[in-house]
Amino acid sequence: MIPRGRPVINEADIAARAGVPLATWRRRDAPAFRERVPSLLPDSRSLLYDLAQTEAYLKGRPIPELPEGEHPEDLLTGKETAAVLGISTGTVRAYASQGYLSPGTTHYGTRLWSRRKVHDRRDNAPGQGKGGGRRAGEPQGPRKTHPYENDPRLTIAAQALTTAPAGTPKSRIATHLAELHGHTPRTWERLLTTAATTQHTDDEGQT
Repeated sequence: MIPRGRPVINEADIAARAGVPLATWRRRDAPAFRERVPSLLPDSRSLLYDLAQTEAYLKGRPIPELPEGEHPEDLLTGKETAAVLGISTGTVRAYASQGYLSPGTTHYGTRLWSRRKVHDRRDNAPGQGKGGGRRAGEPQGPRKTHPYENDPRLTIAAQALTTAPAGTPKSRIATHLAELHGHTPRTWERLLTTAATTQHTDDEGQT
């Protein structure tokens, strides 16, 4: 997590500020630095550090403390976002690319999501919670053609059907998707069935 409003820096730029090659920095200076200034994203492949803490370290000054507690504008990693939403990191990326979740922001090649938007997605999922249903007296909107209409997982299921070798049991595909994206194999079987039916209907409509 990157705390609200905190600029970050990576090790390549830290080495440049220190005036040494990156390889030298990592071999000679990084171990002592990391003990004093821990990475903000310890579970990520990207080692990003708080800029103010880094500058204080390089100048030999006391390391300032980071803000405590949670804030709506904190930036969460894909893993942290997945934990909040109860899905896998792969599904987070799929949701973001298909508009089911905010696209997030990128810092040094790492995509992050604001806590506010992640919580809003969790608390206001389509068809769930506040605002998810029809209020009394309101006209009923158009019915969905199937329960998974507009669900981004349907696209994942359709792609899996297209790329799977001919004759692959649907249960095997569903198990693989569950391992990659979370949810149960049974849910993915239903999505696969819906995707196959939808594709067949579309093909008939084009003939």
